[in-house]
Amino acid sequence: MKLRILTLAAVTALLAACATAPKPLQGAFTPVNPRDAVANPQVGASVRWGGRIIETNPGQNNTCFQLVSRPLSGSGRPMSSAPDATDGRFIACRAGFYDPAVFTEGREVTFVGRIDGYETARIGEYDYRLPRVAADVVYLWPEVREVEVRPYPFYDPYWGRGPYWGSRWGWWGW
Repeated sequence: MKLRILTLAAVTALLAACATAPKPLQGAFTPVNPRDAVANPQVGASVRWGGRIIETNPGQNNTCFQLVSRPLSGSGRPMSSAPDATDGRFIACRAGFYDPAVFTEGREVTFVGRIDGYETARIGEYDYRLPRVAADVVYLWPEVREVEVRPYPFYDPYWGRGPYWGSRWGWWGW
């Protein structure tokens, strides 16, 4: 009985470890997204927001990023499973220089910081009010590359045998 409980506890701990955020992204945050922060101003709220970079603007003392916000997964990474899901846009600024060649358009990034105000940006002909985050953490996620996995040995039913099949192997038993 004790072994079952210990096994269950160990499995639960391992599964929980898989879904945790990296150390810099952990903490307690106000459950508000950028769209809600514009509708109901919450200056000073501690937030963890992320999304895809639209623009990176290095300044004299800081770098500001404009992002399309995405819902975050349990690990804090912006979810790409629903590419049309958005929580609005926001601006995040952090002291120092962040190279626009690395922080390029479309890269996924997560910020931890506080809402310190609002800015108005012109998007097309529309004046859009964006919450501005004073970021304490800038977490650039590694790019995910899709690969095609083929089982080995390769078998193609239209050609009969795969390239490494012996004479007694194959679909028709040659």
